[in-house]
Amino acid sequence: MEPAGLTFSSDTDKATLIRRASLDLLGVPPTPEEVQAFLDDTSDDAWAGLINRLLDSPLYGERWGRHWLDVAGYADSEGYTNNDSSRAWAYKYRDWVIRSLNSDVGYDQFVKRQLAGDLLPGGRHAIATYFCLAGPDMPDVNSQIERRHHVLNDVASTVGSVLLGVQLGCAQCHDHKYDPISLGDFYRLRAFFQPAVQVKKNHSTSCMLNESSGDETFHLMIHGSWNRPGTVVEPAFPRIANPMGITCSDDQSKRIALADWFMDPDHPLTARVMVNRLWYFHFGNGLCRTPSDFGVVSDHPTPPEVLDWLAKELMDSGWSLKHVHRLIVTSATYRQAGRTGDVSNPGQRDAAWNGLLVSRYQQIDNAWLARFPRRRLEGELIRDAMLMAAGIMNRSMYGMSVRPPLSDELTSTLLEGHWEVSSNVADHQRRSVYVLARRNLRYPIFDAFDRPDANSSCPRRSRTTTAPQSLMLLNSQFSLQMARRTAGRLLMTAVLPEDLVRRAFVVMLGRIPEAVELQWSLEFLATQQRLASSEWVDGKQPIPAPDVSTDPRLAQAVVDLCLAIFNTNEFVYVD
Repeated sequence: MEPAGLTFSSDTDKATLIRRASLDLLGVPPTPEEVQAFLDDTSDDAWAGLINRLLDSPLYGERWGRHWLDVAGYADSEGYTNNDSSRAWAYKYRDWVIRSLNSDVGYDQFVKRQLAGDLLPGGRHAIATYFCLAGPDMPDVNSQIERRHHVLNDVASTVGSVLLGVQLGCAQCHDHKYDPISLGDFYRLRAFFQPAVQVKKNHSTSCMLNESSGDETFHLMIHGSWNRPGTVVEPAFPRIANPMGITCSDDQSKRIALADWFMDPDHPLTARVMVNRLWYFHFGNGLCRTPSDFGVVSDHPTPPEVLDWLAKELMDSGWSLKHVHRLIVTSATYRQAGRTGDVSNPGQRDAAWNGLLVSRYQQIDNAWLARFPRRRLEGELIRDAMLMAAGIMNRSMYGMSVRPPLSDELTSTLLEGHWEVSSNVADHQRRSVYVLARRNLRYPIFDAFDRPDANSSCPRRSRTTTAPQSLMLLNSQFSLQMARRTAGRLLMTAVLPEDLVRRAFVVMLGRIPEAVELQWSLEFLATQQRLASSEWVDGKQPIPAPDVSTDPRLAQAVVDLCLAIFNTNEFVYVD
């Protein structure tokens, strides 16, 4: 930062800080009680203690498991065809990922089990190898040889991009256009997995790799064609990441040897690629801004020394991902204010919020992180935050994926059986990571907010700003239901308009309203009460109000206030 004439921004306020960390590490906002406890804790280790509690929470695995499922290309269905048939067992891999991250299994073992869990003693982690088979498939294609060819190419491409940060898939048809990766390099890597991938027409691949005992010859495929085998190849590590020329010995399993090679302390890429992913998910950009491409045309790390230092920290800690998380989120960089101006001063804060103050920090490349970069929440986090505000989130963990209700307009376009609503109503309020992930159908709020389709590994999601996002938050049945539920929750503890507004801000935004916000909100409530028709209210039953004496016009106005807060930038962004 110094050559650019920059210094750190001041620390942000504690209410913002706990919301940032909770959404970042757990994927849900803090409860009002958690916010107040943190504000009341004036000890020197308050922040470190909070981070340790967050990392120990089972919600951590659900949050960071979603990130890994993106790069794995995870889904609960096959994709490609209109039938998009289900994979009833896929959820077991999702649950394995969540459990592994919660237990902070070393990243070396996390990777090894996903590449060769079926070959490890006892086969306890065989389900982990679904990582290699998580991509789309074509069970009904006429040529099963062609099908297997595409599955194997997807395995090699995913392993290369996720673990090496190298686009090996570009070399499946010809030598890589930019990076020193040959056609042979691609098929030598593919050969590690070939004996373990078997297919049968009209059947899904196994939920895990399954090593065949038969001998098989591995070929380079000319121009990447499934029916044009060329030169015979043997399993070998990609040369671009193997400067020491390490080879597989004949007395060890080839896939276990591959997994060991990935985690070799002298490996130039594995640790760097992973800590760069962690940095990306914490700050919205990686030190290398192309998380799955460390090649010639990638954005080079800025600065590379930080990437090297974090990679060594990961290895020296026993490959503990939580250790690297803790380093990042307890740093001065992470604790900085994100808004310009003095956030402790309501006047300056308000001006900054409306873009009236322009800081020089806004004019430079955010890679230097002279302030905390503001980021919009993913669709899953927005949905979960709404469930939290309504006080109805079902915290049950693991198990088969669930199907909340969809609109009639959407279900009318689906094939029969593609989205049978879960019979247990409580399942409709489960966390978003447990919602069924179809390749050909994304749950509406996830679709609007850039959820990937899982047809390939997704290292970083798109960040669009579109009208359907606002329409979804303002007009969807789900938003209205959550606003009604939240209003009912507020009316259980407050009746006076001022108390209702204060409670709404605390429950939904994690802070008390400033004077001008309180004034605006009270004016809004008064206006909505005047507009509300008692006949309309009585007929529609706008909230599950526990207090039958509540004025229905006030109740409707509180619903409108909750819906308005759901639609604020502050609710859908993390500062």
